[in-house]
Amino acid sequence: MSPTSRPLRKLGFLTIGLFDETDPRRGHESTLEIIELGERLGFDSAWVRHRHLQYGISSPVAVLSAASQRTSRIELGTAVIPLGWENPLRLAEDLATVDLLSGGRLNPGVSVGPPMHFDQIKDALYPDTADAEDFGYARVERLLDFVRGKPATDFSGVEGFEVFSDRVQPHSPGLGRRMWYGGGSLRSARWAGEHGMNLLTSSVVKAEDPDGPQGFAEIQLSHIRAFRAVHPDGEAARVSQGLVVIPTDSATPQQRARYEEYAALRLPRTTSPQGPARLLFAPDLVGTSDEIAERLHAHAAFREVDEVAFALPFSFEHEDYVQILTDMATKLGPALGRTRAA
Repeated sequence: MSPTSRPLRKLGFLTIGLFDETDPRRGHESTLEIIELGERLGFDSAWVRHRHLQYGISSPVAVLSAASQRTSRIELGTAVIPLGWENPLRLAEDLATVDLLSGGRLNPGVSVGPPMHFDQIKDALYPDTADAEDFGYARVERLLDFVRGKPATDFSGVEGFEVFSDRVQPHSPGLGRRMWYGGGSLRSARWAGEHGMNLLTSSVVKAEDPDGPQGFAEIQLSHIRAFRAVHPDGEAARVSQGLVVIPTDSATPQQRARYEEYAALRLPRTTSPQGPARLLFAPDLVGTSDEIAERLHAHAAFREVDEVAFALPFSFEHEDYVQILTDMATKLGPALGRTRAA
């Protein structure tokens, strides 16, 4: 381990949960089986992506509710729920319910911004209020307030035979400290820190400052440091890194060839910022666990974190994920200095 690296404390993974339109149950079952495998292998956390009007998990809270009943230890996260599709009060109720059912293992990650392809779906999503909806940080603040137990109404008490609460019920006391923000810009990192959230970083950042750091790792490092500089917990504030990592220790030659081809097809987008938003992507890491560990220890942002949620590639087969997760847990984790969870 590099002497400048933080010891790796939590090893997690992230999956998109793809499914075939003709057999969606099988895809969802595959995701649940992968989460169960993650617990058996000793992973600390399993995270699911969120996709609307696509062939991936559209209801991660429901999927994680099912996962909570098939597991007993592994933490369960969302990376991330786009709040533009959600009512914060209703989402707070769902999150608290699943957190209680899981025994306090839920780690909800969220993001803001207009829903993707908003002009095409706004009439279905917000037929009467599309022009009035606020898709900024205020939406997260509402969710945080409800999750953390602030009043949602000025009415409470007994009415007839019914009892009413002025705050969201059920209330899960520890959930407020396990709320994550998925940020890829300096502004979002600072905002998350100022509001006492945890920070989810991924394989995408905004190269927004022409006078600032230019490489992916250096940009991501600047976000992490800006986040911790304003967070109430300072250097102890939680940050999780979500690079795409594909260890090949036990892969077949055919699997290795497919993994390398996948990474090669995605490599051109990592050489320069993409599009008007100047998005910069990290290269996928493919190789033996020792090779990947060496590259991570040289990664400036990785050296600043002690939690990871390595992203599984979108389009691989169930058997590929089993091999990748097994190598992550048994080979890559130890190579990064992490001790398997009990």
